[in-house]
Amino acid sequence: MIYPKIPLAQSIIEICLAKGITNIIISPGSRNAPLTIGFVSNPDFKCYSIADERAAAFFGLGIAQQTKQPVALVCTSGSALLNYYPAVAEAFYSQIPLIVISADRPQSKIDIGDGQTIRQENVFANHSLYNANLNEIVSLENDTKINEAIAVAIAQKGPVHINAPFEEPLYETTTDLSVNVVITASANDTKSFSNDEVVEFANIWNKATKKMVLVGVNDPDVISENSIESLASDESVVVLTETTSNLHHPTFINTIDTLITPFNNEDFEDFQPEILVTFGGMIVSKRIKAFLRKYKPNHHWHIDSLRAYDTFDALTKHFEVEPNVFFDAFLPLTKSVQSDYFKKLDNINKVRKLKSKIYLDKIPFSDFKVFEKVIPSLPLNSQLQISNSSAIRYAQLIDIHPSIEVYCNRGTSGIDGSTSTAIGAAVANEKQTVFITGDISFLYDSNALWNNYIPKNFKIILINNGGGGIFRILPGHKETAVFNTFFETSHCLTAEHLASMYGFDYAIASDELSLEKGLANLYSQNEKPGILEIFTPTLKNDSVLLQYFKELL
Repeated sequence: MIYPKIPLAQSIIEICLAKGITNIIISPGSRNAPLTIGFVSNPDFKCYSIADERAAAFFGLGIAQQTKQPVALVCTSGSALLNYYPAVAEAFYSQIPLIVISADRPQSKIDIGDGQTIRQENVFANHSLYNANLNEIVSLENDTKINEAIAVAIAQKGPVHINAPFEEPLYETTTDLSVNVVITASANDTKSFSNDEVVEFANIWNKATKKMVLVGVNDPDVISENSIESLASDESVVVLTETTSNLHHPTFINTIDTLITPFNNEDFEDFQPEILVTFGGMIVSKRIKAFLRKYKPNHHWHIDSLRAYDTFDALTKHFEVEPNVFFDAFLPLTKSVQSDYFKKLDNINKVRKLKSKIYLDKIPFSDFKVFEKVIPSLPLNSQLQISNSSAIRYAQLIDIHPSIEVYCNRGTSGIDGSTSTAIGAAVANEKQTVFITGDISFLYDSNALWNNYIPKNFKIILINNGGGGIFRILPGHKETAVFNTFFETSHCLTAEHLASMYGFDYAIASDELSLEKGLANLYSQNEKPGILEIFTPTLKNDSVLLQYFKELL
């Protein structure tokens, strides 16, 4: 076995191995050479080389998203480290474990005018769960910090930072392991939970006739069927799910904006819940957030083993356990109460779905029409990754098959790493992966395609409407040169040459017939990854969507 000669690098590598951190994303550099040599030389590690640090970090995030295990990011010193920050912030808010390992100059070289040096210690302090600033001398203190960083990433599901100073020479190797690292056992933080803790809340529940369950970003298949059926059978409960909730039942309402956008004040007052129960991550729908902030529930209970955000300024209780643990203790204590809460909302929702179909059947080719055709075309039992901005919002309006797993970077809701995340997820998940994205998000993260690990059956559905379409459906849109340049970012770019350069199969669609043919060809060709670029009319998309909500009345 070949090891780096620098003992600190050996310590980091040996502790990672002992802790089961085996997916290593390396961005080439010199200062991180001791780490690169050690990780790559050991066959127990799966190492990936991604040149662009921002793309590398989101690629690693995609792998961690799927495996639920920490992924290590390894980079050289200087500004390379700062390019990790968007993914670090996303991991922080999405509760995804990442371990950033940055090589650094020795402390004596910082702020003296030496090349490729910045103040790396604690650089992610606002969005890192633990910062291990190591020193050059092999010590128990270093081992303790490395162990603690990894333990925190696992237990608290988020990013940590290990900063390691290395002095030259950096490339020397040895066949002898010169360190005897200390491996500390991770603390067992499993929280106990008993029925006694929910009795008083069950009593409140049993007296209420209007209960709402709202589910944000959620992993597939984590909520038990018993809990789902119990909530679905209660006539005083309305369950609202989002595309990213991965939670399905025929009685659950999964197109929230379609339901509530046409409501008037009287409808909202009637819809106002007495009790709101939430679990999962961030909520996409701005409309449901605005509604619950104005028409607050008497009680808002959030279920999450780690965090509770007071999204609606109404939080009254945080149950610090996993949802299944809570429901297993809570639901047996609940009783059915007479209520028409579900029935009234369900009836409205059925009318909305009928009017939605009527409207979609008559609209011209547009962003909305594309989503109406693309979502039902997705292969069963596949994984869908969606970029932020307009794409995820359109997806919220279309029913999706329960066998399809849906993911989107909703922690910070940024467009910056959607493609890289999708590729990382495709590498880590054996399922067919389809990525739906808008043109600005795709172009912004085009270095994601500079990647030698993209599966041959990875598909990108790129909706090109010539700019940032979401700004056209936000209040304040006016057709001016300032708007087109500084908000929408109008452009005439396509993905054709990028596809050619990176070895993607490429096709275009610009109407329903070519879209139908393009989708069929996209899914049938699996010799190399593919891009189907769909061109939609810039000046029609917003009016088609805005008219939709008017015709739901």
